[in-house]
Amino acid sequence: MLKKYVLYLIRWQLSTPILAICLYYMTFNVTIKTVLANLIGGLLFFWVDRYIFKSTIFSALWEIKEDIVCVDCGTVTKGYRLVKTSNYDRLTDKHPEFRCEACSKKKLDQLKARGVRV
Repeated sequence: MLKKYVLYLIRWQLSTPILAICLYYMTFNVTIKTVLANLIGGLLFFWVDRYIFKSTIFSALWEIKEDIVCVDCGTVTKGYRLVKTSNYDRLTDKHPEFRCEACSKKKLDQLKARGVRV
């Protein structure tokens, strides 16, 4: 989350030149200039913000449930499953497989060995 926050702060600073250019070059009053600058910034940075906050480059999505039966060892415990990363997507999995912590770590190592980025 910290990486996303830093990237967002950098993105926010990139909107400053848009505001400055609009305030300097436009011939309207300052309120209209500011509104237009924010409109232009919104049109440009909507896509950047969408990338920052929906991207799985910075983090993986996990699902955790209490009292599951581990699909690998049969233990009843807290269960984990990797749901989505930048190159792995099980969001629509109709039969999700939960694993205990130890088995989940083993499965994660297998996924990494197959090239899944976590």
